[in-house]
Amino acid sequence: MMQGYLRSDGRKGIRNIVAVGYLVECAHHVAREIAMPHREEDVHVIGFPGCYPNDYAQRMMDRLCTHPNVGAVLLVSLGCESFNKYGLERAVRATGRPVKTITIQATGGTRSSIAEGRAWVAEQRAVLDEMQTVPMDVSELVVGTVCGGSDGTSGITGNPAAGRAFDRLVAAGAACIFEETGELIGCEHIMASRAINPALGQELEASVAKAARYYATLGYGSFAAGNADGGLSTIEEKSMGAYAKSGSSPISGMIKPGDVPPKGGLYLLDVVPDGEVRFGFPNINDNAEIAELIACGAHAVYFVTGRGSVVGSAVSPVIKICANPETYRRMADDMDVDAGRILDGRATLDQVGQEIYDLTLSLGQGKRTRSEDLCHQEFILTYKSFEPLGPSCLPH
Repeated sequence: MMQGYLRSDGRKGIRNIVAVGYLVECAHHVAREIAMPHREEDVHVIGFPGCYPNDYAQRMMDRLCTHPNVGAVLLVSLGCESFNKYGLERAVRATGRPVKTITIQATGGTRSSIAEGRAWVAEQRAVLDEMQTVPMDVSELVVGTVCGGSDGTSGITGNPAAGRAFDRLVAAGAACIFEETGELIGCEHIMASRAINPALGQELEASVAKAARYYATLGYGSFAAGNADGGLSTIEEKSMGAYAKSGSSPISGMIKPGDVPPKGGLYLLDVVPDGEVRFGFPNINDNAEIAELIACGAHAVYFVTGRGSVVGSAVSPVIKICANPETYRRMADDMDVDAGRILDGRATLDQVGQEIYDLTLSLGQGKRTRSEDLCHQEFILTYKSFEPLGPSCLPH
């Protein structure tokens, strides 16, 4: 049985972290220095670097600071940025979480702000360490999946194995989220056929068409030189591999960053901004996608890699699934699951899928992932713009 930390909205977290959030890049150093002495004690740095306001960034920070894996929040402001720190603080306080805002310009500068922040974090860490857990069911989980550093093995081993784990989770009542629409080009019609009704199917197809237009305008697709070096030939081939992460369950809905699935089932996360191309690449690296999955409530994220990626994430643990047996032999210390065994004939897709499923549940029993043990807490947040979901995206 999993154990979770009960929050005021009824959700439960599998971690109980202190989030230190900087509200402009000028406050990043202070936030990082505050957290540094506690880097192995579940104190994580998140933040928004921009000086200009953005509704998406405000919403993302709101969702992240009130994520079920977060137990307390320290906000670090320079003082002259445009971020609405008062609104964010009110949103966090309304959930019953301890929250404090340090404004560097008012506190007296770098040293005094770091000292005040470290004292508050140490105090909150001690309180959270005494917090009792409650039983948590599989149906209360939200799990996301992403792939990065993909190669020719990713779509054969790691991605479909993650899909098998998703099928088990969905069958148990959990909510599972897959993405990215820019890496599903060519799969939209297949994907739409799995929608629970035709209207949702049309929304799924439209989201991929939007991604194709967006990338065409930029003159760049979601296909990197490393993908080609790893044996992938086209975006369509990469898309088929990426699509395999979704498993075979019916698709219950489509959400956008910051939307929490209303119930169990399988959901597509549309990560490409709405409207005209304004802010550049939809996701400048894999951690931008991970942050969006976590903002949708993901307790944990599956990261499938063929070439080998070492990143983890702040807020939610990342399970690293290595698709390539050669990569696993070189980088085993960074990987949680050797899906390359499928290619070698040492395991079946179902066996590795079960291993991923079991590992997911073990995170709610105190087990740590490799990226957590290595203190990987990467995080990035940029500018975007989204319109609200339409009624067909979350059909009843």
